[in-house]
Amino acid sequence: MTTAIRVQPGIMDIALYQGGASQIDGQADPLKLSSNENPFGASPKAAEAVADAALKLHRYPSTDHARLRQSIAEVHGLAPERIICGVGSDEILTLLAMAFAGPGDEVLYTEHGFSLYRIFALSAGATPVVAPETDRRVDVDALIAKITQATRLIYIANPANPTGTALDMAELTRLADAVPENCLLVLDGAYAEFFDGYDGGASLVTARANVVMTRTFSKLYGLGGLRVGWGYASREIIDVLNRIRGPFNMSSVALSGAEAAVNDRRFVETCLQENAEQRARLIGGLRQLGIACDDSQANFVMARFEDETEALAADAHLKSAGILVRLVKGYGFPEALRITVGRAEDVTRVLDALANFKGAA
Repeated sequence: MTTAIRVQPGIMDIALYQGGASQIDGQADPLKLSSNENPFGASPKAAEAVADAALKLHRYPSTDHARLRQSIAEVHGLAPERIICGVGSDEILTLLAMAFAGPGDEVLYTEHGFSLYRIFALSAGATPVVAPETDRRVDVDALIAKITQATRLIYIANPANPTGTALDMAELTRLADAVPENCLLVLDGAYAEFFDGYDGGASLVTARANVVMTRTFSKLYGLGGLRVGWGYASREIIDVLNRIRGPFNMSSVALSGAEAAVNDRRFVETCLQENAEQRARLIGGLRQLGIACDDSQANFVMARFEDETEALAADAHLKSAGILVRLVKGYGFPEALRITVGRAEDVTRVLDALANFKGAA
């Protein structure tokens, strides 16, 4: 059946987002390293808080998220009134496009950036603009060259997905210095906690009215199933976003789980230490096998093979061993596989399987 209802421009140009695979035919319980989830799960304290909150499902959640914002602020040394919480950081990134971009405006991001950036732009009726990267890294000069009078938003993932590479504060500051006052620089920090010594861009946000940073509870905190994220910006920008977000966008279960998770610092530090150690093992092991990969500042590594044919063969071999990783052809790397950093035994299993593959190849 056809309809005469008009769809807003740009919507039908959006390709559906494809998440990481979670099943292998014939494999009852595959090792899932395709979605960059925390291999240790969530904090037991978060799980307990979720269970307690489930006893009050008949009650509406808070609309101001005050307790969670206060906990985030205390942990990160931020001002709670400059924090907004959302259904994953995706919602915050979406609200930014809705509020500050539209027809005739441009949304800028890099060629291997998160695939949702294009979707955010098109959903708002804006024009997506892509800047090239250099050696799988965000190229600040290339971004600056793409800024025009129509640029209203610049999305940068730091560390980047799927490469795991990152810009240091000097480069981020150089970029921020070049962004016009009527344009927002949005620092997507989904993996910021894994980048040792990086504040996610908080210092830039504090110093500049046109810089925003976002974070998520889906990666380090292991709460992907609850969908919790947050953003930090000037009070003026937060006020705008709060006017268009749903008043009950966050469930009471999600709010309680996230509050407990962010306050369980012992669990967080353990996860960060394990990730750093196993990430180094995975990178070193891949290179010993002759598989190229950049140094990663995230909780995954992008392994680069000779060509797409070898990458597909390696992916098939890993699946035969019950291991799921992520093909990243859609991000412009047909020759690569993105591998989440797992537990020590998971890394051993991946390296053993790839050693077997390379030996057979």
